[in-house]
Amino acid sequence: MGYLVSQVAALAGVTVRTLHHYETTGLLVPGERTAAGYRVYSDADLERLQQIRFYRELGFSLDEIASLLDTADPREHFRRQHRLLLERIKKLSEMVTAIEFAMEAQKVGVNLTPEERFEVFGDFEPEQYAEEAEERWGGTDSYAESQRRTGRYSKADWLRFRAESEDWGRRLVAVMDGGLPADGPEAMDLAEEHRQQISRWFYECTLEIHTGLADMYVEDPRFTAYYEKIKPGMARFLNEAIHANAVARS
Repeated sequence: MGYLVSQVAALAGVTVRTLHHYETTGLLVPGERTAAGYRVYSDADLERLQQIRFYRELGFSLDEIASLLDTADPREHFRRQHRLLLERIKKLSEMVTAIEFAMEAQKVGVNLTPEERFEVFGDFEPEQYAEEAEERWGGTDSYAESQRRTGRYSKADWLRFRAESEDWGRRLVAVMDGGLPADGPEAMDLAEEHRQQISRWFYECTLEIHTGLADMYVEDPRFTAYYEKIKPGMARFLNEAIHANAVARS
């Protein structure tokens, strides 16, 4: 059983003109013709067309495709296609991540280039504070205030924020390493400093908002991972210190 050129075009989602071009270049020559001279494509021709379409989708030129099809056996095609698809999936995944990252950055007004963002933050996303605050306290002025402030920050501002955060983190680690309790004055002072830092850099962080953030540090894997990377157990320790500080200041 064979297929006429119009049938093949419909099956493959290409134009008849494209099939004629493939024939002219020798890339896909139908195996038979009817007595009236009409092109007739076999199942093998359709399989070859499928390979052509796959490689074209990946950006190969017709000359490159011809070389690939004429030198590799079918098993090699599947191995190559599998590898190329995995590479494309990885690339597309990276693109999606980059786009989502850019969308979030734009959403909260972080006006840095991707290179500057990586230099300043690495894999930490400070806008998560504002994002989570909006989800929990939507309708307040907190998120709008964060947008207003961060939209004005330069690379130098963000580098100061990073240095301040790292210094705070080192001092909290020292408290933990010293065996001091999370509800002790040293830990609570650092918890209050943490709240003031958020207020100074992003939005007015009330005790209520701060305890809400503290709960996310142990409930949201993103926040937990961030603090656990600094020191195992820090997310829970900070959570307890923030709650103790809120009680003491209420």
